[in-house]
Amino acid sequence: MTGTGELPFFVYGTLRPGQDNRALHLRGRTATEEPARLSGALLYEGPGYPYLARGAGDVLGELVTAAPGSYDALLSVLDRLEGYAGPGHPLNLYEREACEVRRLRDGARVRAWVYVAAPAVRSGFGPPVAGGDWLSRVRAVPRTP
Repeated sequence: MTGTGELPFFVYGTLRPGQDNRALHLRGRTATEEPARLSGALLYEGPGYPYLARGAGDVLGELVTAAPGSYDALLSVLDRLEGYAGPGHPLNLYEREACEVRRLRDGARVRAWVYVAAPAVRSGFGPPVAGGDWLSRVRAVPRTP
């Protein structure tokens, strides 16, 4: 999308606190990370990671702002991680869309990049994640000793 500038990113799955991809892909590349909510979306279980699609619900996540001088590198890393090759590309797992999210600390509305499931993968969704919070779902999975 042209004309959007350096938007922050709304992350809702394996890039959230305590998840493996956070340390691998965000460490050293962010200036701020704060809780946020995306309305008009639903979260679905995928094969070890979630898919987000438009729908009548809310999804919890974090609003991530790139560290000074790190925006292009962070954008590239996240595009690769999310299987995004460009707008409408037939091999995309996700489309990167500019959406309005709400910061939880002050209710401010912020435009951010959100990776939304591409049409090609929508038929492979698992069940919806109750409450739209991937971390709650992960915590609910029983652990074996």
